[in-house]
Amino acid sequence: MPAARRLRIEVAIVLALSLGASAVYSIVAIIARLTAERPLGEQSAALNQSRSAREWLDLTYQFLDVVFGLAVVALVLYLLWQPGRSPFRRIGFDLTRPGRDAASGLLLAAVIGVPGLALYAAGRAFGFTVAVVPQPLDTYWWTIPILVLAALKAALTEELIAVGYLFTRLRELGVGPWATIISSALLRGSYHLYQGFGGFIGNAVMGVVFGWAYTRWGRTMPLVIAHWLLDIVSFVGYPLAVGWWPGLFAPTAD
Repeated sequence: MPAARRLRIEVAIVLALSLGASAVYSIVAIIARLTAERPLGEQSAALNQSRSAREWLDLTYQFLDVVFGLAVVALVLYLLWQPGRSPFRRIGFDLTRPGRDAASGLLLAAVIGVPGLALYAAGRAFGFTVAVVPQPLDTYWWTIPILVLAALKAALTEELIAVGYLFTRLRELGVGPWATIISSALLRGSYHLYQGFGGFIGNAVMGVVFGWAYTRWGRTMPLVIAHWLLDIVSFVGYPLAVGWWPGLFAPTAD
């Protein structure tokens, strides 16, 4: 079998096991939302839902979701591994530049975070974004640590697959840098469609910025840092925003 065909099949399998499957489910979800009786702006989407009414089971389920959710990340790193060549070094996910990566990650988080919040607020105001319902922070003593771990899982999954792995494979297939950036950005936006069109637009723009940064720097570590910070703010800081500005962020009551 020609090498290019093998790579295409490999990419299709990896995406079918991970972000591609999430994109398909999100497309079905937005179709369901648009065909529902209630307008899109009056609907909601829950983040990090409880898995059980029993505390120890809830903790177990959520911890296992983090652990097994990272299996596909391990898979892509294994697929990128070559004799004598580290997959971590290959996509710039290592600790060779900790200070520079941290600074770049903070910069990316600021560049994406503020406009993203404004876009979400606009989406809620104009009715093209659903209300995101976060898990209450005071549910259990372990709620915040699990949310931080869930944010790390999301950052690793999205940046190492949608950027590190996908960019590497598309480059090997001869796809140009901007076609790769746009393809990755559209994928990123698609698996956030369950949040409405605001989620799609915001994450697609984020994908373009992150893809450009990776093309320029050749490192996924700043992207993971930025994404982790953004999701910590979303998972932990967002419930505070709901409490402070319920009219803007809280879902419409039934």
